[in-house]
Amino acid sequence: MNGNEKMPGEERRELILATLQKADRPMTGKELGELTNVSRQVIVGDITLLKAKNEPIIATSQGYLYMHAPVGPGKIEKTLVCQHGPEQTEEELNILVDHGLTVKDVKIEHPVYGDLSASIMVSNRQEVKEFIRQVQEANAVYLSKLAEEGIHLHTVIAETEQQIEKAKIALKQSGILVE
Repeated sequence: MNGNEKMPGEERRELILATLQKADRPMTGKELGELTNVSRQVIVGDITLLKAKNEPIIATSQGYLYMHAPVGPGKIEKTLVCQHGPEQTEEELNILVDHGLTVKDVKIEHPVYGDLSASIMVSNRQEVKEFIRQVQEANAVYLSKLAEEGIHLHTVIAETEQQIEKAKIALKQSGILVE
């Protein structure tokens, strides 16, 4: 925070929403807090209120993202079924991003809660590295570890079908792809 007067809640949420809609990258709670002169914790509450108003905001490992459209023009979205232990997570994600894919999310079927999903939104090795670091620092459990036999789904976004097919071949060679 920069010492300026605190912005009223509704005005702050409008600014947060406008900022996220214009952003070309995820924005962290800290960045949004500095912009609006409030703490990151206040931003978390504001994001929750915006989501309650059906604003398509997702929390990724890099920050908050406004989802303009499910898939950009000319993009292909597919779901891949994978299975591996936690030790292969970085390898799996690197294979996908190395083939030009964006890994949008991970989904599992939990025996008690049913379908669970989490946003990942990584598209290069640096973002994968940061995602893995955040999971380790938080001592978090990978969602795939909560699934029966580690089976999980990834929604991926690509420019071409060929990128997806090549990534599938590489995942299969690593013993990760379930067909």
